[in-house]
Amino acid sequence: MNISSIVVKTVPKYLDEVVEALKNCSVCDYHLHDEQGRIIITIEGEGVKEELEKLRVIEAIPHVISADMQMAYSEDELDAHMEVINDADLVPKMLNDDTIDPSQIIYRGDLKKKDLESFAAEFDKKD
Repeated sequence: MNISSIVVKTVPKYLDEVVEALKNCSVCDYHLHDEQGRIIITIEGEGVKEELEKLRVIEAIPHVISADMQMAYSEDELDAHMEVINDADLVPKMLNDDTIDPSQIIYRGDLKKKDLESFAAEFDKKD
């Protein structure tokens, strides 16, 4: 599912007419407008193709000067990013190792680039 916000522009003289058309339009949800002729709506679609079809319907409303997508949310894209985050080893193993004395850990800016296993082996030799 995709959800996108759209800024619709019209001439202030036609604002009420365009707002009413958008409120009655089945392809979008009206949210707010200002007196300068800017109107905020959202559209939903199973994919970009469906959203673009709905955008064309909005652009065809009389007195609409422009209708531009501003923000887009794609559920599939979010799911893919969440999968990467969930599968990532974000915390170095060393920080979860209860056998290592935290006072012996020396931080030099980026633990991900350090060879923590060799550090732990070196630390074990000192004991």
